Amino acid sequence: MPEVIFNGPAGRLEGRYQAPKKRGAPIAIVLHPHPQFGGTMNNQIVYNLFYTFANRGFAALRFNFRGVGRSQGAFDHGSGELSDAAAALDWVQSVNPEAKSCWIAGVSFGSWIGMQLLMRRPEIEGFISIAAMANRYDFTFLAPCPSSGLFVHGSEDRVAPAREVMPVIEKVKTQKGVIIEHQMVEGANHFFDGKVDELTQTVDTYLDKRLGARDEVA
Repeated sequence: MPEVIFNGPAGRLEGRYQAPKKRGAPIAIVLHPHPQFGGTMNNQIVYNLFYTFANRGFAALRFNFRGVGRSQGAFDHGSGELSDAAAALDWVQSVNPEAKSCWIAGVSFGSWIGMQLLMRRPEIEGFISIAAMANRYDFTFLAPCPSSGLFVHGSEDRVAPAREVMPVIEKVKTQKGVIIEHQMVEGANHFFDGKVDELTQTVDTYLDKRLGARDEVA
């Protein structure tokens, strides 16, 4: 899992990249939680999601947004971080020019950034959105949502309570031809403390349904 440095809009961005074994493999990018509240690419959920995709044969990238770790720049309240995510996708596509599809995964703040990227890049065909803070960030841009995907929340999330995010998800679900699923991890808080393995299994089960069993696509 080599360390990579690639150019972003505000300077160099630091990441970890897992190259695929097969040419033309799909791409997956994983976006971390809020930079000003300790979010980094080494967050346990981000780490697990990264390997969930890498183990399925994806070209997988996780990286630090501007101002985090060795990534240059400073926090930009979402606008700059969206540009960072676009630059990350550009970079992975540049080293995987035969890739025909892409998935985006994000955790908390990262899910908000990821869903905005989804709206701008038609090659993104699936998403995993963990602990989306639809009560604190505007997700109305998702109407209509162009791709199918999965939202996961913890039943004990006090930062983004499910009752506050469900109306947003229900609105998105009404789009024709797009299937949005929502799963709840019982007993989990916003950070999935003690429940990360259960969260990872929930994502794996969804990807099995969308992509086939792991040994069929790796």
